[in-house]
Amino acid sequence: MDYVIYFIITIAILVFIHEFGHFAAAKLSKMRTDVFAIGFGKRLFGWNRINGFTLGDLPKDFDTQGHTDYRICLIPLGGYVKIAGMVDESFDTDFAGQEPQPYEFRAKPTYQKLFVITAGVMMNLTLTLAVFWGINFFQGKQVFKTTTIGQVADTTQAGQAGFQSYDELISVNDYQISNWDELLNKVFVENITKDKVVTVLRNGAEVTFSVPSELISKAAEKGPFLFPGETKPTISEVMENSPAEVAGFLPSDVFLSLNGQSVKNSGDVISVISSNPQTEINVEVLRSEETLNITVVPGMEGKIGIGINDFYSGEIDYKQFGFFESLSMGFSQIGSYTYLTLSMLGNVIKGDIEFKQAFGGPVKIAKFAAQSADTGLVPFLYFLAMLSLSLAIINILPFPVLDGGHFVIIALEGLVGKELPLKIKLAIQNAGFIVLLLLMAFIIYNDIISL
Repeated sequence: MDYVIYFIITIAILVFIHEFGHFAAAKLSKMRTDVFAIGFGKRLFGWNRINGFTLGDLPKDFDTQGHTDYRICLIPLGGYVKIAGMVDESFDTDFAGQEPQPYEFRAKPTYQKLFVITAGVMMNLTLTLAVFWGINFFQGKQVFKTTTIGQVADTTQAGQAGFQSYDELISVNDYQISNWDELLNKVFVENITKDKVVTVLRNGAEVTFSVPSELISKAAEKGPFLFPGETKPTISEVMENSPAEVAGFLPSDVFLSLNGQSVKNSGDVISVISSNPQTEINVEVLRSEETLNITVVPGMEGKIGIGINDFYSGEIDYKQFGFFESLSMGFSQIGSYTYLTLSMLGNVIKGDIEFKQAFGGPVKIAKFAAQSADTGLVPFLYFLAMLSLSLAIINILPFPVLDGGHFVIIALEGLVGKELPLKIKLAIQNAGFIVLLLLMAFIIYNDIISL
């Protein structure tokens, strides 16, 4: 239920921001907006009363220009603004065969049409920039002052890449690494499809090896496979009706010891729990500033029903930024993440990265939204900003139904000086809509099977 609630909140915010961009731009361009909808399909409820009438009950000679039906619809997977005289998601063609009216989309100059079509994407980018700026300015940045990685098993991706426990990373492709952020960026963000030449300090000697790009690309599905050496194993999630919930564990509890054995990372915790199925375990945890002793009995499979992460506990450098520096950093972050996203799309097209690694649907959005919200307001806002940026990038792609598809058609019409035939526009919209639905169904399927 938490997933559903946070999914609805997240999608509602993003869709409202995006569609409000189209709506505001249409109003500024003096176009009539008949519908402002959150969701698709059947209208559940809304507001559209004018002088005591609803739009559907108004006298035929009543001028509805400037009035809009604001509605919430059944399927919460998007939204739309119905602009008079435009072929859009509503597939309305009532205006066909009639002379263009001054308030209609089709009667406006090309530059106003392009302004309206791109306004949704611009609003998503504005939201992303505002969140990035706010986090940079008000919270600053935490920099983990370490380049030493944690425990590495030979069977893990890190082990397969050539890393060993407690390697101190010196350089990546001859770039000297001074903190954990640089380490992650140089290994997992920049040139993700290229092998990386890594130099580490291991047992007092420098060792150089190459990290295959295939392993780095796989990290796109589950996140980076390197973690700092100075960490505390911390509960991120407690499953309902699990042994952990019955025992009284809570998210953010930090494991100190199990059966008197000190633990330094999630691997230590998992090892003890999995080797004691249906056997009582004495657990010492840190909750806020209080140390608690809890007993729990793992199930037959040696699990207690928790999500566990390793949280950094070493030295942190806190950096504060001024107004304009925070803004500049926000633009830089947008540029970096946009480049990374487009690179991922290119790699999917080339077959270098699996489709399911690069894309997530409603199920993943709901899961990550809930997890980020449980962690705190700032992580949730950051997730929202990243999702808003992704929505902007996807929407501007030149694909039918999406804003980028509309942009291409409008630009072509502006160049040739006349509109495409209505039948062709409808055919393009229908084809794009069907492909988009099939793509969404495939993404949702992958979401479900990956749970």
